[in-house]
Amino acid sequence: MDDPKEGERDAMEAAPLPFRAAVDALRAARLRPQIEIDPTKPPQRLAPFTYALEATVVDGDEDLADGRLVLLHDPAGHDAWQGSFRLVTLVRAELEAEMATDPLLPEVCWSWLTGALQARGLSYGEPSGTVTRAGSHYFGGLADRPANSQIEIRASWTPREGLGGVPDTASHLASWCDLLAQIAGLPPAAPGDASIVSLPQRRGPQSR
Repeated sequence: MDDPKEGERDAMEAAPLPFRAAVDALRAARLRPQIEIDPTKPPQRLAPFTYALEATVVDGDEDLADGRLVLLHDPAGHDAWQGSFRLVTLVRAELEAEMATDPLLPEVCWSWLTGALQARGLSYGEPSGTVTRAGSHYFGGLADRPANSQIEIRASWTPREGLGGVPDTASHLASWCDLLAQIAGLPPAAPGDASIVSLPQRRGPQSR
């Protein structure tokens, strides 16, 4: 059986130079210590070249939030993206039940994403996404579990390309980690993030 890691190396060596440079920048990025991040298997049908990361915000033994970030690249460009790169994300965390009923919650959560990008001065386009809130109540053999509410952000945006057609993926990753920290209820890591609105979060284990 072929070594999957060897297959990944072969695929990366065959990828265009801009994509390889963008991935190298993701791998070299230095992130805040509360965020544990690892590469994961990317989706195969969204673009000719893909790379994915998954992350968890950890406080001691508790998982405060988790998410996935996928880098897409189509050398021929993509009309809907208005570029040749696209970043796609899923971020989720648990909330205090009363916060889940706040009518402004979706707008605030969306502002966490756009605010994180703007706080680092990043240029991007064609943002789109959804904010979903859901509540769970337990019955029968699970009745001893407290009810919980979860917020989920699904989004995508086009990072503007710089020299050599390569976007600043390291800074976009840092902004994404700012979003993860924001939804987890952690204090901002940089002064520029202080303008983003925060809501109190439930700091408990995430449903996997």
